[in-house]
Amino acid sequence: MSVRVRFAPSPTGYAHVGLARTALFNWLFARHEGGEFRLRIENTDTSREVAEAVEQIQGTLSWLGLDWDGVVTFQMDRLEHAQEVARRLVEEGKAYEDEGAIRFRMPDEGITAWDDVVLGRVEVPSEKLEDVVLVRGDGRPTYNFVSPLEDMLDGITHVIRGQDHVSNTPKQLRILEAIGAELPAYAHVPLLNGPDGRKLSKRHGAVTVEDFRAQGYIPEALVNFLALLGWSYDDHTEIMSRDELVERFTLERVGTSAATFDYKKLAWLNGMYLRALPADEYADRLVAYLREQGYEWDEELIRKAAPLVQEKIATLGEFAAFAGFLFARVEPDPQQLGDGPMLPAAVERLAEVEPFEAGQIEAALREAAEELGLKPREAFQPIRLALTGSSVSPGLFESLELLGKDESLARLSGSGRGAASGSSAR
Repeated sequence: MSVRVRFAPSPTGYAHVGLARTALFNWLFARHEGGEFRLRIENTDTSREVAEAVEQIQGTLSWLGLDWDGVVTFQMDRLEHAQEVARRLVEEGKAYEDEGAIRFRMPDEGITAWDDVVLGRVEVPSEKLEDVVLVRGDGRPTYNFVSPLEDMLDGITHVIRGQDHVSNTPKQLRILEAIGAELPAYAHVPLLNGPDGRKLSKRHGAVTVEDFRAQGYIPEALVNFLALLGWSYDDHTEIMSRDELVERFTLERVGTSAATFDYKKLAWLNGMYLRALPADEYADRLVAYLREQGYEWDEELIRKAAPLVQEKIATLGEFAAFAGFLFARVEPDPQQLGDGPMLPAAVERLAEVEPFEAGQIEAALREAAEELGLKPREAFQPIRLALTGSSVSPGLFESLELLGKDESLARLSGSGRGAASGSSAR
């Protein structure tokens, strides 16, 4: 096996999209090279470890489709081994005790350098490297010690991580040299900025994978989008399947500058993926998403509504606002509704329509509008408002058919306004 990489998050909560992008780059590189992708939980700080966070990390990777090889490992499981290695370094004069802790003795002269796969040659004056703590006074090993130690023990060939770790690399290289390890290749990928050019954070909007999942983004679209943050196949290809990403991904095409997280582009990409789904699969995804979000709406009605929204909405999360009127009545604005002649005419004509199907409904309403001398747009707008409470909705005639004659007439006549419809809401 030529390649083995690892994704090593701290168990501190839901995965930030920047962390997920790093995991994706590791996974794509491993799969492209036919190597292994390992999952390691960096729990050197035991006070921050929460079992739920570990489950969330695994759940996030699974949802994104980033499968890992072997069992999940935990740094604290190797605590005693790390302590033994630190004591050996003290015996060899490469480390020393300091107020109960063990510190590594960094060189005072020369440079510490490496050829970064992404950044190129990086050189750091050794005099700028402080004597880092290897083991704290309470016996717990530090990140800068146990992380490279585990990379050696796990046979990691490439360390792919964010550029915020560049300052850690010279320290870890010196420690690896001191314990006689074969040095892995390092690849520091660009960080993520928000649209304003500042580091991506909650002030920009959603920032965790769970946020985007809850908003109705689908994993294929998010994976595609994350892959393009700091990497590109060429100067124009944007939509790529998982298999295409695996086939095309190389570290040489990863850029050095911070990548911009474009929320509008993600929404566009997600819409493209949703529209490309077969109708049955789209309905399945929509039902599953609404159940996941706690909606108890009638499944049959959701499936009937799915074809009306597939071309209209960019995320599954938009369904509730766009088509929620099918499941619960929405009070229209009386001022927008007005008191024109179309609503009474619509009630009269639709009462006679049988069967109550979109084609028959459309013919009846167009005939009524023509008799009143109204253009279709001005005639149908008050009907749409009375039915949906909004000027924007799925197809009007199809919506009337889904609501059924009784419910449609009740809403158009105003007799049912303010009451709940027959379908249960969340």
